[in-house]
Amino acid sequence: MGIDGENLKHVYESWGKQDLVKAVTIDKKNYEPSAIDIMKKELQKRGVSNQDLATFQDSYSSEKSQSAEFYYNRGITYYKKGQYDQAILDYTKALEINPRHAKAYCNRGVAYGEKGIHDQAISDFNNALEIDPRYAEAYYNRGVAYREKGQYDQAISDYTKALEINPRHAGAYYDRGVAYYFKREYEKSWKNVKKAQSLGDQIHPEFLDNLRKASGRQN
Repeated sequence: MGIDGENLKHVYESWGKQDLVKAVTIDKKNYEPSAIDIMKKELQKRGVSNQDLATFQDSYSSEKSQSAEFYYNRGITYYKKGQYDQAILDYTKALEINPRHAKAYCNRGVAYGEKGIHDQAISDFNNALEIDPRYAEAYYNRGVAYREKGQYDQAISDYTKALEINPRHAGAYYDRGVAYYFKREYEKSWKNVKKAQSLGDQIHPEFLDNLRKASGRQN
């Protein structure tokens, strides 16, 4: 637990003004966010320059961001190892530090999806898109979640939005083709599969066999 705001006032009294600015700027991890706000007010009362206050605030914001990135990146490592619960915990910690970390929301949604918790995944993708409305990967992953729930129209809509932002998203073409397959719209499925192939995506052989049988054509 960090130093709270009331204790910080006493700390201030025992330090020189400029020395305390340096000390808190260097070691902000020991202070609670509420204490940081009180610290700024105390510094302002005692005539610390605007430049020093700006340095103090920028440094604190930078450290918050770095801490969020640490948890975010560790979450990616856990995810790649298949440790989805640990990944979710780290993405959550990143979001506690930086609530506008769109990628943390998106990646946490993917981890929830791997656990079959699709409604929570969709909620996270919604949050990511609220922060960044042009986040193609969030649209794509929300489409995957809708497809897993059997909501193929919503899935197709999201794949289409992802492709409007990133027309070379091979996975979105492929998965849109899969959604059309489940809707028995085989011509549209073939069109999307071929586009995915042209972009270098490897189509699962079993899916191609099923599409050939269902559509009555070879390609």
